[in-house]
Amino acid sequence: MSEQELSKKNKFMEWVDKRYPWTDFWEKHLSKYYAPRNFNFWYYFGSFSLLVFVMQILSGIWLVMEYTPTGEGSFASVQHIMREVRYGWLLRFMHTTGASAFFVVVYLHMYRGLIYGSYQKPRELVWLIGMVIYFCLLVEAFTGYVLPWGQMSYWGASVITSFASAIPYIGDLLLTWLRGGFSVTGVSLHRFFSLHVIAIPLLLAVLIFVHLVALHHVGSNNPDGIDIKKHKDKNGIPLDGIPFHPYYTVKDLVGVVVFLFIFSCVVFFSPQMGGLFLEPDNYVLANPMVTPPEIAPVWYMTPFYAMLRAIPNKLFGVITMAAGIAIMFVLPWLDRSRVRSIRYKGIYSKIAILVFVICFIGLGYLGHEGVSPLRTLMARIFTLGYFGFFLLMPIYTSYENTKPLPERVTG
Repeated sequence: MSEQELSKKNKFMEWVDKRYPWTDFWEKHLSKYYAPRNFNFWYYFGSFSLLVFVMQILSGIWLVMEYTPTGEGSFASVQHIMREVRYGWLLRFMHTTGASAFFVVVYLHMYRGLIYGSYQKPRELVWLIGMVIYFCLLVEAFTGYVLPWGQMSYWGASVITSFASAIPYIGDLLLTWLRGGFSVTGVSLHRFFSLHVIAIPLLLAVLIFVHLVALHHVGSNNPDGIDIKKHKDKNGIPLDGIPFHPYYTVKDLVGVVVFLFIFSCVVFFSPQMGGLFLEPDNYVLANPMVTPPEIAPVWYMTPFYAMLRAIPNKLFGVITMAAGIAIMFVLPWLDRSRVRSIRYKGIYSKIAILVFVICFIGLGYLGHEGVSPLRTLMARIFTLGYFGFFLLMPIYTSYENTKPLPERVTG
């Protein structure tokens, strides 16, 4: 770049900075935001989550242009998109695959927070905001699942909304309000459409921004769980930190290329993923008079659905399912360990996280399968293991022996 071009650029940026703090924003959150130098594979998934969110917004905008949010026209409009709109099939498969990809990267992002203690002081608020994002994603996924208005969409909406009737006193009133009537109809569809397309995406965008600002305010955690702000040079720069840009932006770009390659393989070769992403029953127009043999949510909701089915009482089943999500909100106050990272925690914490992962995956599998006495028993065992991880955490993290922390972050 010549001196004249550089001068013009500087003058332009000076003009912008007087009217908008672009340079301050760039430096605070990218070029002069110092992240730990020992980020590993697990730290890709936060960036991937943001990438998939943008992909979902863009593909959703194009789909909405051809979609008709009515009980009479929604199913036909989806078929129109798939068969007649140019590259409509690609946009829809990108969106449906993106929904599952979103939960894959979010679950792995949450798992990284669990194993490295990213919820501990001073990052409690970062965790809480992240959990609100996760809850909104579940609502967003459910409302989007209804929109194709196929058999599973209709009956899934009927089953999920019926949970509200288990609430004493106000349950029936709440159920009528959710559905917009006494049963799931086109009015219900239009309500879910409004939530899916406008309300929840706007809320998610705000929450993601707040999440990132909160994270950059307290600083990123690292695999060692050590605060890099304790060791600084004479200029106040962390000795174990490197600027997020260009080091981690370039590193993330490599990860993005690999992620998009895998994502494209799924979209082009297995967009239904054997019925996990798109069920065959959802290619049949919704019929209130014909109930599918098995009604189950998409895979990313099945762990909590399995908890619900494991409890014979409907009210206690709904409470258990809700508690499975709610208990994660109080995680920062359950962990009494003197260290953050699983690298330095004791054997009890390592066994507990292994049991938790097995129980969560097991519940996810059972929630997708039919009901049988053995599967119900296994679901109850896995549910106990799931809640045991959280409820026993104050005990096993207080009494286990931990390894000594290093003074500086390791490689």
